[in-house]
Amino acid sequence: MSATSNENELKLQLRKLIPALKLALAFSWLTALLTLVPTLYMLEVYDRVVNSRSVMTLAMLTVILLVLLYLMEVLEWARSESLREAAANLDDDMAPRVFQAIYNSNVRRIGMANIQPMSDWRTLRDFAPSPWLGAAMEAPISLLFLVLLFAMHPVLGWAALVGASIQVGVAWLNERSTFPPLNEANQASFQAQRYADSSLRNAEVIKAMGMLQHIHQRWFQKQSLFLNKQAYASDQGGIYQAAAKFLQLTMSSLLLGLGAWLLLQGQLGSASGMIVASTIGARALAPLVTLIAHWKSFVQVRTAWQRLDQLLQNHPVPSPSMPLPVPQGYLSVENVVAGAPVLQGNAAPILRGIQFSLEPGDLLVVVGPSAAGKTTLARVLVGLWPALQGKVRLDGVDVASWNKTELGPHVGYVPQTVELLDGTLADNITRFGPHSPAKLQAAIDAVGLQPLVSSLPLGLQTPLGRDGAKLSGGQRQRVALARALYGEPVFIVLDEPNASLDEEGDAALSQALLQAKQRRTTLVVMTHRTSILGIADKLLVMRDGAQQLFGPRDEVITKIKEASAKAHAAKA
Repeated sequence: MSATSNENELKLQLRKLIPALKLALAFSWLTALLTLVPTLYMLEVYDRVVNSRSVMTLAMLTVILLVLLYLMEVLEWARSESLREAAANLDDDMAPRVFQAIYNSNVRRIGMANIQPMSDWRTLRDFAPSPWLGAAMEAPISLLFLVLLFAMHPVLGWAALVGASIQVGVAWLNERSTFPPLNEANQASFQAQRYADSSLRNAEVIKAMGMLQHIHQRWFQKQSLFLNKQAYASDQGGIYQAAAKFLQLTMSSLLLGLGAWLLLQGQLGSASGMIVASTIGARALAPLVTLIAHWKSFVQVRTAWQRLDQLLQNHPVPSPSMPLPVPQGYLSVENVVAGAPVLQGNAAPILRGIQFSLEPGDLLVVVGPSAAGKTTLARVLVGLWPALQGKVRLDGVDVASWNKTELGPHVGYVPQTVELLDGTLADNITRFGPHSPAKLQAAIDAVGLQPLVSSLPLGLQTPLGRDGAKLSGGQRQRVALARALYGEPVFIVLDEPNASLDEEGDAALSQALLQAKQRRTTLVVMTHRTSILGIADKLLVMRDGAQQLFGPRDEVITKIKEASAKAHAAKA
């Protein structure tokens, strides 16, 4: 699907349900008509069997009844199965797309960085075989039943039409009273769940510093708001559901009484007419009652549609691009201005006027105080955050627009906050791809990870748990380094890679970087520690998002010392 059609992406995908919907619609109409069979059977028994006292007639009518009822159930099953299978096929096509959009949202920190959209997609998918949609399909038959009532007598038709109008009014009032609190309840539920997830991720800090009671109180406030809004919506919906059911039962009896009155007035042909009028009137209102009873599901689907549509528009499918050759490592940063992406408008710039270039085999160390923009630069260099102005090019190609599936194997990246995925140690190092024993061992040896592998009960096949919970901070950082070095990428960006490393790990990191340099890998390392400066080729000094100094390491260090000496002299 091209990016130009993203505006209607959900509609285009849901059009795949049209053939199944047409088939289900036909099944629904036939099923609705067959619901009259028991009433017709009753009339025939009273008329033909009782008057003729024929057992054979009773047997034949009963056989016909059973066949038609069996056919009705088969049609009902076929309708549900056709919609379920269509929804499953649609899920095979759409679920990966939604997952990709969630992933991109999390990477760029836009909107909901969570799995709520996947739940929204499940809500849309499960709506196909839902009772609400089935009732909506049967609604046209209600019009046919109204026509039949008008044909029998206009008074019966108008009475049923008034009842149907009242049911529609009840549905409208139900929507007006339940949608706002349901929408607020959904938002409150999302906030409570997100707060709980965030608390669980920081369980150690919360427990160590005795924060659990206060955290629980805040979560309970959010959860109570959700429960109160949901209870209010349920109370309102329950009132209208009861009113709808009351109207259905009342209309059935009133039509029976009205038919009897017309019969007494000589305006109805036979006594069977009043029974038919009562049955048809009830069936005409049945779909409306179901629609009102399951209105909550329709509201949830509408809200889920809006959220998903917004997510997919924020993260369109990239246009197909030509395959590019394997990069060699020529990096060019061209007057880059960049900041965190936002939903609307431009991000507030964090980086301003960053400009430098590196050759294959160069090791650049980026230094600067906290909030200097080093982490933002790391994200921009690997194409996670697009530049507001300027370009970051690898071998002349903009890294932000380069297909990450194609570029990824040639790039290594360690973010400032190391997070490992739920899988084995080997899975995490090999980036959850096919295992190459030689490349895996090379990455392990490069960062000195073999002692850890040997100490684990299952070695490389040891599950690490969520976020690598079974490892220490230094061990997680070494695993992340091994992952970045796996496959000998030509461009590596490391953001504070030695923050959690001990002296031995720091030495292993320096050795790994030297080996990468010998392979002509382009390296960029953001750090506060000076241990890596001894092997650096170039040095970039940043402050407040701006580039202060850049050049060969020794020249930049000399300039820093000269500037420091002048500052001390000025103070003296």
